[in-house]
Amino acid sequence: MENKKPVGIWLRVSTEFQVKDDSPEHHEKRGRMYAEAKAWDVKEIYHLEAVSGKSVMEHPEAKRMLRDIKSGRITGLIFSKLARLARNTKELLEFSELFRKHNADLISLSESIDTSSSAGRLFYTMIAAMAEWERQEIAERVAASVPIRAQLGKPLGGQASFGYRWMGKELVVDQHEAPVRKLVYELFKEHKRKGTVAKLLNEKGYRTRNGSKFSDTTVGRLLRDPMAKGQRRANYTKSTGDKKHWVIKPESDWILTPCPAIIPEDLWNYCNQLLDAQEKKDRKPARKTTHLFSGILTCHCGGKMYVPSRTKKYSCGGCKKTHISESDIEEIYFEQLKSFLLTKNDLETFLIRSNEAIQNKLHELETLRKDKDRIKGEMDNLIKLHSKGQIPTDSFGSYFTPLNEQHKQIENTIIETEAHIDFLKMQQLDSDSILANASNLYDQWPLLDDVAKRNVIEQITNLIEISNEEITIKFSYVPTLPLNPPTSQHNLRDS
Repeated sequence: MENKKPVGIWLRVSTEFQVKDDSPEHHEKRGRMYAEAKAWDVKEIYHLEAVSGKSVMEHPEAKRMLRDIKSGRITGLIFSKLARLARNTKELLEFSELFRKHNADLISLSESIDTSSSAGRLFYTMIAAMAEWERQEIAERVAASVPIRAQLGKPLGGQASFGYRWMGKELVVDQHEAPVRKLVYELFKEHKRKGTVAKLLNEKGYRTRNGSKFSDTTVGRLLRDPMAKGQRRANYTKSTGDKKHWVIKPESDWILTPCPAIIPEDLWNYCNQLLDAQEKKDRKPARKTTHLFSGILTCHCGGKMYVPSRTKKYSCGGCKKTHISESDIEEIYFEQLKSFLLTKNDLETFLIRSNEAIQNKLHELETLRKDKDRIKGEMDNLIKLHSKGQIPTDSFGSYFTPLNEQHKQIENTIIETEAHIDFLKMQQLDSDSILANASNLYDQWPLLDDVAKRNVIEQITNLIEISNEEITIKFSYVPTLPLNPPTSQHNLRDS
């Protein structure tokens, strides 16, 4: 008795609407009837309900089907029409080549395509191109309807912006998210840094809608969105076709409609003007100051003191009444260096802080190494289970890849922490060395150029204030313990 040709039936419908109204059961029955008429044996059914045909190659069912083709479990695939297999021309041709390579057939019931013949392959290519054209036509019709729907204030798909939600077809304020959205603007007005706002929100226990921590990117996007001030912006982005990447459309294409406001318009305007200024500053670095104490020297009224052009005096930018010459303040500062970090109490304070910082980092390093060992153990167990066949190959990556990524991240963090500990230990100078550095700083000061002097002033000075003919200078009594070692340093000792 002749063996029956083993085949599979491919069932794909792209939306839930089609699942209900153009059911997979209908396509399966049609395929089975065709197979029965050809005396073929249906070995497998491949289900892809509510999956778009734009790209299906990476779908688990598509991978299972291709494995069956390569192993010979099936030698043909039946589907109701070409668009049900895929609408992407490239993927359709890849399917065709894979089937041809393994002597398997593609059977499209509607188009009567048989890819085993050259005429069939030519027709297949033509129909595939038409299927992709059909998808592009649908996409263009949908895109054309977006501005009209936006002007009517209707939903355009996707979630509402954070702080809002759709109630039917009406955009309303979300009572749980709106206070957080408002807090974003208030914190940015106060701290003027997106990263600081994200850090404060996370520390307070707030999270984004999907449970993730806030980032400076998320904060920036929320600050820029005019919806918070009562102006819904639609039809302003366009997909590039590359996963989730998109670009901003020209402002002439934007649709702006009123919506409920969460914050006053003047608060939104202030925050966005600040963002504009910061972005402009980032694009064009500011010129470095040529005066040693500009911005560091303060007046008793609280104003910062600078040297106006064509003068040699620091003047208060607030009350406009306080002045001091450049030469006078530098001479006074120079004399005060004699007492910089020369007391035993100051030295002990530095050593205590340094020891505490090192111990904290050592504890952190120990925790990281334990986490690394734990994750490595989990990875080894997964490999053992996979080798025993208890974890399928197509599922192995979903378990192993996140652990492997985390393992590499921890390794990098361990290296950074070890380097930080090395840096802190180098800061633990003995008392003689600290005293010598302080003395050398004073001795070398007249020989330093303005850039070196400015760097020293910024590092060791907490405050220089002028009030009622008196000058108060407060030094940082201990070297700072930065998160990362400096990239360069000035040697204040004689060569």
